Amino acid sequence: MPNDDDALPPLPRNPRVPGLQPKKPKPEPNPDRVAAFSRGISAESIAAAWLIGKGYRILARRFRCAAGEIDIVAGRRHTIIFVEVKARATFDEAAEAVTPRQRSRIATAAEIWLANNPKVTFTDLRFDAILIVPGKLPKHIPGAFET
Repeated sequence: MPNDDDALPPLPRNPRVPGLQPKKPKPEPNPDRVAAFSRGISAESIAAAWLIGKGYRILARRFRCAAGEIDIVAGRRHTIIFVEVKARATFDEAAEAVTPRQRSRIATAAEIWLANNPKVTFTDLRFDAILIVPGKLPKHIPGAFET
């Protein structure tokens, strides 16, 4: 048995490592942003259910890439649709929320999705919008980016 002279000193409880900073506490999320995110997820679920009811098969939801995000990718027969979902107080507000810049980002993201899914076969490709307004049925606008 070693004597007390050979014992090592105890390690410090919080060793100081050069360059290591203590973690900063995460700020509280903004309640308005949390509510908006929840409304968006809910609207996307309503839109997906609407598309399923119309005979579409959901291929992807919330596809994210460097170019942007596609809310829903769906297919029916040989048609692939990329859907942007907008939830607002009125249909006019929802329609105006799909900006030309957003359209461009969604189109680029769609190219990336197609490149990542080469086994998906289609003859028609379309960009649609589904507008969600409280208390009303969703409004599906096929070919929304063509106008």
